[in-house]
This record gives sequence, structure tokens and C-alpha cells, in this order.
Amino acid sequence: MRRSKITGVLAGVAVLAVLTACSTEEPDEETGATDSTSEEEGGESSSDEWFVQADYDEQEQQMTATFEGNPDEPWLQYIDGPMTDTSQFATQEAMKVCFANASISNPWRQTGWITMNQQLEVLEESGVISEMETRDAGDDDNTQIADIDYFISEGNCDVFIISPNSTAALTPAVERACDTGKPVIVFDRGVETDCATTFIHPIGGYAWGIATANFLVDNLEEGDRVIALRILPGVDVLETRWAAAEKIFEENGIEAEDHFTGADPAEIKKIITDALVQGEVQGVWMDAGDGAVAAIEAFEDQGVEYPVMTGEDEMSFLRAWEETGLTGLAPVYSNFQWRTPLLAVEKIAKGEEIPAEWVLPQEPITEDERAQYLEANEGMPEGHYAKFGGEDLPGYPDAWQDR
Repeated sequence: MRRSKITGVLAGVAVLAVLTACSTEEPDEETGATDSTSEEEGGESSSDEWFVQADYDEQEQQMTATFEGNPDEPWLQYIDGPMTDTSQFATQEAMKVCFANASISNPWRQTGWITMNQQLEVLEESGVISEMETRDAGDDDNTQIADIDYFISEGNCDVFIISPNSTAALTPAVERACDTGKPVIVFDRGVETDCATTFIHPIGGYAWGIATANFLVDNLEEGDRVIALRILPGVDVLETRWAAAEKIFEENGIEAEDHFTGADPAEIKKIITDALVQGEVQGVWMDAGDGAVAAIEAFEDQGVEYPVMTGEDEMSFLRAWEETGLTGLAPVYSNFQWRTPLLAVEKIAKGEEIPAEWVLPQEPITEDERAQYLEANEGMPEGHYAKFGGEDLPGYPDAWQDR
């Protein structure tokens, strides 16, 4: 971090803003959307407007696709498809990167930000990148639009990296960056244009929903009750997680009711407690893992059996999963993707082809794998993500521990 120029509101939010891990129109997985409205009653949000069968089918196929590249470097793997010729950008000079970031307002984004800066250090030392000027939007569309326009007017950027706060609102600003003729790398959250040099992301929300819902179906009985804990409405990667899961629950006779939590542990605990007062709950589904401990504690407080549960590869869930012995699955929205945009800059500097849509692996952690990830991440804080992919970077492990 010490070698990147950081502007905007970044300094004040370094560790504790947990409100939205995935992140209103499309701020991620890990989102930092500005609308944190919660709903008291479950089941009020329809997924119909978000469900697209073709996208569902594509991501279902990608879950079993063969990825190009070295599996020991999943941040460089991709699914074979159209490539972008970057030969026009080849250079022997170090490139200045201008990064317009949605936020680092939740543990997932904080973990990725650390990994990104450790990768930056490597590429600065090798002479690929001269500096990375970062502006943090604090989960605000208007701020990020202004950030991008600032970079454009400044005129000193050799390459733009953009992690959009939301999809539709940021699209015109991304297009303006493309109009400069400089390479534009979009990652994590998408926009409604294909003008970028590459769009980098894990498989997506449908894949998350398919993996988690099928896991619950396989471990429950028809007619069982599932409480779905959702962060907030209007975020496409979160909405598609739920849209896929809801489809599978309905097809298999699982009684699922969804509640928005605002990622508030107290609200999560209240929702689960109220549901248990009303009757048995056999399963818990989450669209992000932080807050899972609060849900588990609600079952403990009521003195009832643990549910079958899906969380995330966040350490707090992995540890609680091991300690309780519950039947669980840790879906993943691959945090190691934060390395990939800078490695894409390296390839662009060499004039190499890169995927036009760079789809990264997205594989859940199963019970059989849990112990190895717990051991590999021993000493990491609760908000750390097991598949962060930074073990070979210079600051490991201190940079991630001392956050």
C-alpha cells in the first residue's frame, strides 16, 4: 500500500465497515451499495425481474468448464473465448495505473485491496507500473463518476482500472474512459457496455446460487424450511444468487423465505430467532458469509439443532463451521480476482492477447477441504477470505494479518 497514491475517502474506512459484503444496482459480491434498506418480512422481494434463463444456463455450464492456464495460479486462469489484441499498447515504459474503486467498505473488499497492493509492489519493482493512483468512491455512484472524469481530465493515465459501484449508473463514465483510447480494465462488477479491453470476474451469481441451493436440496427433505439471509436488494450479483437459489428451491419443494438483513448481525439474529419461534428451521442460505456467526448463535440460544447452512469462505464462517460440526458449504466469489487487473496491465504492456471477458474459477470449499484452508489461513483475522490467493506475494502473511 505504501507505494500507491491514494486519494478520495480511502484512508478512513480501512477495516471495520462491514455493511455490505458483496456487494444498489450492481455493486457486487461483495458489494458496497449505498442502499442498505432492510425488510422486516421475508419473501417480499421477487427474483423474477432478475432471472435470465440464458445467463443461468451459461453459468451452470461454466461451473464445469475447463479453464486455460495453471491451476496453481487461478487468478490467471480463464475460460477460452474471444481475445482482445493489445499490441497497440505495448510499451517498454512503466505505466501509470488510475484505479477508480467502488469502495473498501466490507471485509471482502478490504482483503482484496491488500492483495492488490501487494501485487502492485511486485509490478512496480519490475518496472511494469510506475504508480497506481487510486480514488475510492465510498459506495457512491456520483463520487465514482466524478473520480473517473477526474482521471480523464487529468490526462496522465496510461491505463484505467474500474471496479464499478453500480452497473447502469457507471456505464457512461466507463464509456468516456474507453473514448480516451487508453486500455480500460473493468473488474468484479460489470457495466452495460463491452468497450473495455477486458472485463474480469469470477463465474457469477447464478453459479453461487446453483451450488448453494443444490447443496441444501441434497441435504434436506421436501417440505423442509429454509431461511434465506440476503444483504440488500438491487445488487445484480446478489439478486442472481437468490434468483438461482429460489428457482431450485421451488423445483424441489423446499419452503424458502428470504429476508434482507443489511449485513447487520443483530438483525440476522433477530430474523433467525423469530423464525425459530414460529417453527422449525432446517436450513439457512446466505448470499454472503459475514453474519453467519450471528445466525448460528441464534440456533444455540434457542437450544435447537444446527441447520444445514451455506456461508462463504470468510474465516469467521469456516471456523464456526468447524467448531459446531454443522453440515455446511462455503461458496466462493473468488477474492483472488483483485490480482488479475494488475496482471492484465503487465500483459497489455507486453502487447499480449487477453480475454475480452476474463472469467475466473469459482469453486466452493467443501467439508473435505475445510481443514486445509483453515490451516493455510491460521492467524488470519475473522474478516479474511480463505481463497485470497496472495500466499506468494511479498507481504504474506503480515500484510493481511495487520489490517
